[in-house]
Amino acid sequence: MKILKRSGLVFVVGVLVILGAEIAEQMSVPGIHGVIPTADAIVGRPLTPVSVAGVARRSVRRCAVGVYC
Repeated sequence: MKILKRSGLVFVVGVLVILGAEIAEQMSVPGIHGVIPTADAIVGRPLTPVSVAGVARRSVRRCAVGVYC
């Protein structure tokens, strides 16, 4: 029972630390970086949804499934 309480406490503290870091990053607190990095998609790169390659890849995938064709 003692191990269960400790592991639960460690879990709760860990979740609170991660949430606090994410909230601090959203509020733009200097010097605090979140656990989850931000994704910077540049339009025109092959894996962005608006690029020509992304549109072609999506249309081929949808035609293969039978959505469009």
